[in-house]
Amino acid sequence: MTTTAAPQALLVIDVQRGFHDLEHWGPTSNPRAEENIASLVQHWTATARGPVVLVRHHSRDADSPLAPGGEGHALQDFLDVAAADLIVEKEVNSAFYGTPDLRSWLDDAGIRDLVLCGIQTNQCVETTARMGGNLGYHVIVALDATRTFDLVAEVPGAGQVRISAEELMRTTAVNLQGGGFATVLSTAEVIAR
Repeated sequence: MTTTAAPQALLVIDVQRGFHDLEHWGPTSNPRAEENIASLVQHWTATARGPVVLVRHHSRDADSPLAPGGEGHALQDFLDVAAADLIVEKEVNSAFYGTPDLRSWLDDAGIRDLVLCGIQTNQCVETTARMGGNLGYHVIVALDATRTFDLVAEVPGAGQVRISAEELMRTTAVNLQGGGFATVLSTAEVIAR
């Protein structure tokens, strides 16, 4: 008797043209992220490993490169929107708070395993991974198929603090793996599984 592996949904989070605007976002990490994302999408499509879900952020800030109606709101050209199994539109960090309802869609399809990739590592990817873990999904994050940007904030008692994009990626990996929210792997490790 042959058993079939349960499908894994690939969630491609916020891979939008607006993230190429480095004047707006600042220094970025992992210049191979999109190449790795494309490899994951190609693998999912070629092997019928499971559905591909594209997530797109609708910024509420009209001046954002991700604002609806602007060129930056569009998904990057290497993503085939017509071939996606689902497109989720969201205004917050978690793909679980979008339209249509991702959790209902996954549950209706019997999917419990998620692989995440996309932009920004420490924002929408990490938030979606944490929430997915809390909701009982088995979550894998392909860390080298994500990227982010330096982050600067005024912190009480510390003044203005800047954390590099590379450090934010490492911190996300520790938060997710160490906190038990997700397993953190490379693109090659995800494809080999």
